[in-house]
Amino acid sequence: MPNHLGQAPTRWARDYVFDILSELGIHHIFGVPGTNEIPIIDGTSYPENKVEYIECLHENIALGAAMGSARMTGLPGVLVVHVTPGIAHSIGNLFNAARSQVPLVILCCQQQNELVTQEPLLASNLVDLARQYTKWAHEVRAAEELPLVLQRAFKEAMAAPNGPVFVSIPWEFTMREIGPDDKIKGVTRISPHFTGAPESITQVATALREAKNPIIIAGDAVGYANAWTELQHMAQLIGAPVLLQTFSSVANFPNDDCHWQGELPGTQAGVQGVFKDHDVAFLCGFSNQAQITIFKYSDGALIPPAVRQVYLSNNIWDIGKNYYGEAAVFGDIKATLPLINAELGATPSAAAAARNGHLAALAAKRQQQWNMYFVEALAEPNILAVVIAQALREEINKRDLNKKFVYVHEAVSDPAPFQYLLPFGTAGAAPISYYCVGGGSLGWSMPATLGIKLSQQGWQQIDAEFVVAATGDGSSLFYPQTWWTAAHRKLAVLYIITNNHEYHTLQNGLKQLVAAYGDAPGYEWHPKDNNTDPSYLRIESPVMDFVAIANALGGLAGEVVRTPEDVKAAVRRGMDHVLHQRQAYILDMRTAQNPPPPPSTDDATGSTRALVQPALNVFHQQSQLLSNAGPDDNQNAPVIF
Repeated sequence: MPNHLGQAPTRWARDYVFDILSELGIHHIFGVPGTNEIPIIDGTSYPENKVEYIECLHENIALGAAMGSARMTGLPGVLVVHVTPGIAHSIGNLFNAARSQVPLVILCCQQQNELVTQEPLLASNLVDLARQYTKWAHEVRAAEELPLVLQRAFKEAMAAPNGPVFVSIPWEFTMREIGPDDKIKGVTRISPHFTGAPESITQVATALREAKNPIIIAGDAVGYANAWTELQHMAQLIGAPVLLQTFSSVANFPNDDCHWQGELPGTQAGVQGVFKDHDVAFLCGFSNQAQITIFKYSDGALIPPAVRQVYLSNNIWDIGKNYYGEAAVFGDIKATLPLINAELGATPSAAAAARNGHLAALAAKRQQQWNMYFVEALAEPNILAVVIAQALREEINKRDLNKKFVYVHEAVSDPAPFQYLLPFGTAGAAPISYYCVGGGSLGWSMPATLGIKLSQQGWQQIDAEFVVAATGDGSSLFYPQTWWTAAHRKLAVLYIITNNHEYHTLQNGLKQLVAAYGDAPGYEWHPKDNNTDPSYLRIESPVMDFVAIANALGGLAGEVVRTPEDVKAAVRRGMDHVLHQRQAYILDMRTAQNPPPPPSTDDATGSTRALVQPALNVFHQQSQLLSNAGPDDNQNAPVIF
């Protein structure tokens, strides 16, 4: 770095960080400034480093933004956090990153090395705080160790399967002078494109070829490998429905393919109902395998024992993690699927072709059901998510943004309309056009928009010209400070708040608790007065004004939308604003609260009925275990406790 006139530029140990960022083409560091971190942050002040420091107002926002950046670029997101409070504040999204296998390098500036043993202000065992949610966590032991540790950290974050890495650095180490030629040579890169053993490939292919009624589960490793085409080919060859793992981090299969059936259900009985009539299950890149909230061993395994299980994954831990697999391939999804497909034959068998025809007919029926549902939703007094999703789809298509949008999902009470109606298909989108997380720790979506919009160009040949987040009102209140950074950095994102003034997913969770344990011997627990809509699960008195909050935090504009007929025009105005004014915009959508009551049996009162959302999983819709829900249950929505 520049020094006195006539002298060679001074380099400090912190410049090792910028050596790596320069080599990898990483241009952002996220964080909340603290004194310890200033030497690293100061490095972003030098134009030759080509790195910007993105200031956030909470560490979990910074970590979520780094996740968004990593998802778009395919490179590690980098953030700097402040001693114990910094990493502690980050744990929610660090957990999400671990469950979603997001590459991150978290640099935490520890108190002085000579002082830590004396338990100074803010210091603690930082490695233990981060360890269980990282691939590797380490505290630098000597200033000379820093190049070794940084190279290993970035190598490990990028190696398959990706994940977060944590490095604690006593802050005085970053200010040590180093020589002008003391630089990190580079970062070791390990190609993820390895194929499985031939004998294992043959075993998997044989099981699938012999299957009478196969099913495919597509996990996050499929989307991260950008392997839509290869898995579509397999689904066609064996005539199998494809379900995605619950809370998929990316779009793991295109929703315009008739084999697509949405995500696995979020209940024990629901998952069992999906698998029970199949003889072979191909578990492909399936990482988060038990995304439910209540489980009883007495009710049986999630995947019934009669189902033969075969695996393909790039992560040994996910193969046979919970259940025995009679065949397993350890290999990259995109590189290995064509080898399995080649052994399946050139064309589907007659039985597979018949199943493909059945799936195509069911997909057409599903589209008709959802078209009807949308029309009926327009006549409802309150806004339903399907109306918002349809308006977004129409505008994205009309503006030719299929390859230029990223949808960030945290509308957890009603995910299906967005997952089905938005164009996550082969006409232009890619797996990373959809952003969610596998951890379920609320507050991921709004922070992620920052990193996505800053990165702009996606590694899967999409870009982020239009970034839209749909977030529930409860989730939005975790980190509304995001809007300050969005305004500060002029990041044009459309924020849609699905505002029903309640924690609806928790209301659903409470109903599950009562159903599972209300009459169970030894439990027989019920909420007071059997009330499944308690006041503590509502967000009202006063009602939140999200437009006012965004205006106060960042001077951002927006509007409140109250009726279904106003949604389309509001979405158009919001998109015009972010695309032309280049500023964020907030749409506070006043969505329906609890579902309406069941139909009345009293003829004198006239006939009313609840508007029931059609199933995404039409293939398994007739399963007894999937059809035992009440009229106010949404089988398309998992529950977060």
